[in-house]
Amino acid sequence: MRRGPSLFNIASIGVGLAFLYAPIILLVIYSFNASRAVNVWAGFSTRWYQSLAANDQLMSALWMTLRVGFLSASIATVLGVLAAIALVRGGLFRGRSLFSGLVYAPLVMPEVITGLSLLLLFVAIGLARGFWTITLAHATFTLSFVAIVVRARLITFDRSLEEAARDLGCPPWRAFLAITLPNIAPAVAAGWALAFILSLDDLVIASFTSGPGSTTLPMRIYSAVRLGVSPEINAISTLLIGAVAIAIAIYGTVKLRRQARA
Repeated sequence: MRRGPSLFNIASIGVGLAFLYAPIILLVIYSFNASRAVNVWAGFSTRWYQSLAANDQLMSALWMTLRVGFLSASIATVLGVLAAIALVRGGLFRGRSLFSGLVYAPLVMPEVITGLSLLLLFVAIGLARGFWTITLAHATFTLSFVAIVVRARLITFDRSLEEAARDLGCPPWRAFLAITLPNIAPAVAAGWALAFILSLDDLVIASFTSGPGSTTLPMRIYSAVRLGVSPEINAISTLLIGAVAIAIAIYGTVKLRRQARA
């Protein structure tokens, strides 16, 4: 006889979900608080969203973060795909172990060490800290995540499809673009999204590699929180949570439709 979930399992799941999502729910609720005090409810209001639109510092930091995230994720995706191809299809070339270790090193390297080493590199080569140094730094440490995701997909890819295309006269680069890339596109997109989210969330590395006029949103929020949480921070955090929720909902809908057609 098959048993349903026990009361202990249900309670464990409930406690776990509450631990994860209760703070987020409270943040969203208090973003609509009429009071400036974030821990005192004074009625429903959207005043902080209106105030947020006029907060040039937060909006500038948000725009900087989105630009850095998009560009660094794109760079990391291109380099990560190439690294994954080298690891899966490169064979036992000389220096493979060293190359593999260098690709995966940022995964286990403390962010403080990564940020400090990148800072020393940029100072040594005379590169002024700003938008481009943050972008290059984020592309450096997110590349590893893209390489892992794409490598896992390439390992399971049926290379006979690509070989058939080459037998029919396709040059290697065209066979890759026409056959392999469309098949691994979901993994590439997942790697890009992961790199973008990691860039969006980073505080430590950006703090080391940023310069005047290049403050990201996590840096701005961290500096503001030390002086007290502002309801505007709750508002912009709620907007980011909503954007993530919408993206997940769209992805789930598209995936369900593809499965239904299949």
